[in-house]
Amino acid sequence: MLPSRSVAVVTLGCTRNEVDSEELAGRLAAEGWTLVDDAGEADVAVVNTCGFVEQAKKDSIDALLEANDLKRTGRTQKVVAVGCMAERYGQQLAAELPEADAVLGFDSYADMSGHLQRILAGERPTSHAPRDRRRLLPLAPAARRTAATGVALPGHQQPGERATGTAGSAPDGLAPLSEVFPASGPRVVRARLDDRPWAPLKLASGCDRRCAFCAIPMFRGAFVSRPPEDVLTEARWLAERGVKEVFLVSENTTSYGKDLGDLRLVDALLPELAAVEGIERVRVSYLQPAEIRPDLLDAMASTPGVAPYFDISFQHASGPLLRRMRRFGDRESFLGLLDQVRTRVPDAGIRTNVIVGFPGETEEDLVELTAFLEAARLDVVGVFGYSDEDGTEAEGYDGKLDEATIRSRVERVSALVEELTAQRAEDRIGTTVEVLVEAVDEDDGRLAGRAGQQGPDVDGVTYLVAPDGTVPDLAPGSLVQARVVASEGVDLVAVVGGGATP
Repeated sequence: MLPSRSVAVVTLGCTRNEVDSEELAGRLAAEGWTLVDDAGEADVAVVNTCGFVEQAKKDSIDALLEANDLKRTGRTQKVVAVGCMAERYGQQLAAELPEADAVLGFDSYADMSGHLQRILAGERPTSHAPRDRRRLLPLAPAARRTAATGVALPGHQQPGERATGTAGSAPDGLAPLSEVFPASGPRVVRARLDDRPWAPLKLASGCDRRCAFCAIPMFRGAFVSRPPEDVLTEARWLAERGVKEVFLVSENTTSYGKDLGDLRLVDALLPELAAVEGIERVRVSYLQPAEIRPDLLDAMASTPGVAPYFDISFQHASGPLLRRMRRFGDRESFLGLLDQVRTRVPDAGIRTNVIVGFPGETEEDLVELTAFLEAARLDVVGVFGYSDEDGTEAEGYDGKLDEATIRSRVERVSALVEELTAQRAEDRIGTTVEVLVEAVDEDDGRLAGRAGQQGPDVDGVTYLVAPDGTVPDLAPGSLVQARVVASEGVDLVAVVGGGATP
């Protein structure tokens, strides 16, 4: 038997990366590795990097350097880079960051245990050689399902992992593999790395869109849906571990099912997920406005248990600039879409992201964007300044704006967004919301959760108080009705069980 080894998985970036980290953790636990939270207490620190935008890359490098420092102050012997930045830059990252003992791409995930064992033994594996992952699968979506058996897809079942039967026995002294795999049926290759009452659940990976500013399809590959039975099995597995809300993630949820022969597959999947015992709320994310169907809106609005939450990727509102971005829509069509949403779900929470300073953006384009934001009544808006991404179409565009102009426009739009979203939160005073209790705020001792209109991590929180102004005695994972009595920026304050303003 191999000696016991410990590993910490450090996650940067989005909720899709969180799923990938838990997949890696599940694989390693199944091979006898001990999972620890603190990288300084682990033999190996595996850093799941983000390669989306410049700041995310800097954060990933900082995390790798911090993990490397633990070699001097902690137990850590090796630091391994995985994830999007490792996949995207591979050998270049390894050359520029020798502090990382290995840089491994997605193709390494299936045998991560073997790689880590060899790295601990002193081997330095050949660094990942990046390639355009869009070319690994057929252009026709319907042809991808059979072809995908030979392509690594983080978050999907790998070849041979769909057989029924027991998953095997864990080494003595370690957690049973029932904590990683179910006893039968499609295997869930995942281990929880936190005890939050919500968890991301991957619907698909990759993207077929060709937005001029985005590099994600190059390193995440073509769009591939997970089979519904795999998604449902994982939802049940999560529910058995105390998860109350599943957060459906992908690069483009509105494309789910197109490679399985049914673009309305997500409509049918939502009620099945909501019916999973223990799951009390299902949240949908990453909707492309050009692909949103009335049927999907109907399914989201009419299915009990689906959060009144619409995460719609607008990116801008100027029609000509959106065409230059290789996207569709304009201010009028986007406002019409929001009307369709609110006709079905009047209290909907709606978030988006916008890019400011894209090459060729004029003052008129910016005015069109701000006019849209003023009319849209959005709950959350992420504002990003444009930066060139390696290998994208926009990298070669003319009409580039200087950094000072981009920074000025970001500050201008961000200030407007801060005012508008605070107003939107204030509009919710007097309404009733359904709140998932999450934790006591470490800074002020208040009980925090999220209303159905608030997504995880970046969309604000709801602070819960009892009618007498005290902290309610509610356990994390409780789902309660509360009346909004105040707002603090995008955050809400709500009374559980009625009562006067505290």
